[in-house]
Amino acid sequence: MIVNVRIDERLIHGQVATMWTNHLKATRIMVVDNEVVKNEMEKEVLKMAKPNSVKLSILTTKGASMRINNGQYDAEKVFLIVKNPKTLVELTDNGVVLEEINVGNMSAKKGSKQIAKSIGVTSTDIEAFNYLNQKGVNLVAQMVPNEEKSDFMKLLKEGH
Repeated sequence: MIVNVRIDERLIHGQVATMWTNHLKATRIMVVDNEVVKNEMEKEVLKMAKPNSVKLSILTTKGASMRINNGQYDAEKVFLIVKNPKTLVELTDNGVVLEEINVGNMSAKKGSKQIAKSIGVTSTDIEAFNYLNQKGVNLVAQMVPNEEKSDFMKLLKEGH
């Protein structure tokens, strides 16, 4: 079962590795990214960053969709992490049901708008978020577990 879906460009870092994983009592961290899968160095860094008690999967959107839809992780508590909303659109299009997405850290880039302290979105990101919202996914912004969840679509609308 997926216990949390988080967008965080940094993927596994101190906050994710300790606070979120402990809070969620996650047994597996699943990083879904079509580029990271091909990067041996980045994969090694992720393996070192994860807590020892937690399993790690680094998968493409196709691979993750297939495994999730086949029920391969039903007995586990999976913390799914992606770098951007486009990856989640691909998962959704591949039949993965996402109930809630936590938008964590998306750094400012060229052409992005800052809509929260740690969230900068591009027009491509906005399209992806609107698509996910139309699919009935609840989008929230929450940096750390003890912080209140904010309505992400409201932040997005106010940030325009």
